[in-house]
Amino acid sequence: MRRLGILFLLLVIMVSAAGLIACKKKDEIKKIRDLDFTVVEDADLPGELKELIEEKKAEPFKISYSNKDNLYIAVGYGKQNSGGYSISVEELYLTNNAIYIDTNLIGPSSDDVVSQGVTYPYVVVKLEYIDKRVVFE
Repeated sequence: MRRLGILFLLLVIMVSAAGLIACKKKDEIKKIRDLDFTVVEDADLPGELKELIEEKKAEPFKISYSNKDNLYIAVGYGKQNSGGYSISVEELYLTNNAIYIDTNLIGPSSDDVVSQGVTYPYVVVKLEYIDKRVVFE
């Protein structure tokens, strides 16, 4: 019985330490600057990116795609059973080692008149090409 108590105590300590390390890493992320971006309409998407989105849109997805001039970041929220959804880009910023993006799906309010039928809300942002990994928050 005493052995189980010691094992439990060790487990609690390990979980607590892991949580502190994760919090510390989050705190160490230093924003260098916010990034300027443009929300891209479907008609202006590169063909290859448009095809990728079409393949993945039924499920939530996160894609980064680049060409020689631009970086495109796409976030989709999968199948929804009505229209009236929008997506806000809460943050898009640069750190020493990555680009961070945080988006939010906004559903229709109960007062909104929305189209009935399946929709696949997603957003694509375009920014100047930066050779960094993309982190989706």
